[in-house]
Amino acid sequence: MSTWKSLLGPMRVPFLILTPACVAVGVGTAFWQTHEIHWFQILLILIGAVASHICVNVFNEYFDFISGLDARTQRTPFSGGSGTLPAHPEIKKQTLYLALVSLVVVVAIGLYFVWLRGWLLFPLGLVGSILLVTYTIWWAYNPISCLLAPGLGFGILMVMGTHFSLTGSYTWISFVASLVPTFLVSDLLLLNQFPDVDADITIGRKHFPITIGRKASAIIYGTFLLLTYVTVAAGVAFGLMPKFTLLALLTIIPAWIAFQGAFRNADNIPALIPSMGLNVVVNISTPLLLAVGFFIG
Repeated sequence: MSTWKSLLGPMRVPFLILTPACVAVGVGTAFWQTHEIHWFQILLILIGAVASHICVNVFNEYFDFISGLDARTQRTPFSGGSGTLPAHPEIKKQTLYLALVSLVVVVAIGLYFVWLRGWLLFPLGLVGSILLVTYTIWWAYNPISCLLAPGLGFGILMVMGTHFSLTGSYTWISFVASLVPTFLVSDLLLLNQFPDVDADITIGRKHFPITIGRKASAIIYGTFLLLTYVTVAAGVAFGLMPKFTLLALLTIIPAWIAFQGAFRNADNIPALIPSMGLNVVVNISTPLLLAVGFFIG
């Protein structure tokens, strides 16, 4: 029982709430297209999406532990991992098993929807599965891929995958909507890398806070926030999204406050933590508001 409780750490349970927010966008675009809700299919999609989030989290914890990175990381409430494996190295094998079981769940549910909706879902699922396993050991060693991979997984792949699983089609509507969590989640991981610079350098990682510095990376962070809200406004202006999706713009003020704090405190990690927390709030509330806009639009 104590082992199972310990495994909740690598799963990073408090952060799994991001997944339903991203899935909700895909459910919203599907409802906007079909005016139908398939609860059982939505439940399966949610289980698969949460399993994918658990999978990437646990692989990240496992690989960071065996690389020695965990022993050097300055942890914050929003970055640096859970610290479970350094405290309980005896569950290293069980942690790897948990990652693999989560991956099996993702693949099984994905194959079910390929069977249900068609093979066009398969390439998206294949890219997603590869991303889950390789993010920590490959994508994180190149600044551009490290920046784009989180948004790709939680944005384009998750939202469009949800939409296709419910409708059997890809649409420009679902693509434009998916860009909102794409920019936001890439920003989430970018800001969370600020405290990890010194530790990540020791194992050869090369994300933007390392290669161009935290201050310049804060500009990228602000640019991605801007692109998030431009996407919403453009989607409505071009008739791709209903006017009520402008509800997502309600998070502009907290996003602006988070950016100001990130830019001002880029090299002051203790002072940066409130901005990291506000960034999490923006990442969860903006997709949810966007989804609400599709449902009431």
